[in-house]
Amino acid sequence: MSKKNAVKILVLAIILGGAIVVAWRMRQPHAVDIGERAPDFTLSDLSQGSGSLHDYSRQVVVLNFFATWCPPCVEETPGLEKFAETMRQQGVTVLGVSVDEDGTALQKFAADQHLSFPVLRDPDRSIAHRYGTFVFPETYIIDQDGRLAEKLIGPMDWQDPRIATFVRELAHRTG
Repeated sequence: MSKKNAVKILVLAIILGGAIVVAWRMRQPHAVDIGERAPDFTLSDLSQGSGSLHDYSRQVVVLNFFATWCPPCVEETPGLEKFAETMRQQGVTVLGVSVDEDGTALQKFAADQHLSFPVLRDPDRSIAHRYGTFVFPETYIIDQDGRLAEKLIGPMDWQDPRIATFVRELAHRTG
């Protein structure tokens, strides 16, 4: 092969590779940013029914992506359950979205943890991916207008009064 042909093949490969990278990036949805409308979704729940984000329209929603195999998720769950119980009285819904593939393990986890908030299943992580979730747990606080008000990465101390105050103020905001 001549040097001239090798250069042509190399240039063609670089152009083709660049086109593939651009096409791949363009088809990936971008993560939800603060202030943007939270993408709606419908997922199966633990009782073979389904639930949707729009079921909670005009409410503040604390959307928590988690997994039963994730130690920080397990660690934060009791505090999140207490937070859900307290904030329910304020008109706030905690909504769990599990990325577990094993539905039986998820059922057991929810029962063992006495979860009172709705838990939906996203085993293929399509919704987690759409939100831009890359680490578990990850929580999105969605305001009454359906817009992302805050994104919390990693485990939280759900008894921290700053979180409760922020969410409570969102829930009592008018207009």
